[in-house]
Amino acid sequence: MDNTLDQSYGQLSILEDCTITRQILDRVGDKWSVLIIVNLGVQSLRFKELQRRSGGISQRMLTQTLRHLERDGLVWRKATPTVPLTVEYGLTALGESLLYPLQALVEWVNGNRAAIAEARTVYDSQHEPVGTE
Repeated sequence: MDNTLDQSYGQLSILEDCTITRQILDRVGDKWSVLIIVNLGVQSLRFKELQRRSGGISQRMLTQTLRHLERDGLVWRKATPTVPLTVEYGLTALGESLLYPLQALVEWVNGNRAAIAEARTVYDSQHEPVGTE
């Protein structure tokens, strides 16, 4: 095996043992975080607009996800004391640095949706549905 592959496998085993790495990957890889980061990559948004653009997310889940992203330094929050309170969110420099890898992942998914759907169909036709035993 070549040296580059040895180094890659070594780095992967280090990642498996690293709790913080797993936590970060869980955070940036969950569906709501990806949608929020991509939406905020276009422009900063107020809470309700961000909720509309992240179709299907509940107010509670959006609040929770934004708090986690803010805690991780990916999102900033600005509250303006108006009636009602105006809250706007945007990406920090760290959050912006995550946009390129996320956009590449979204492009990969979009480019491979048909192949994945076909693979699922083939698999499902060859296996019993789960829970029918």
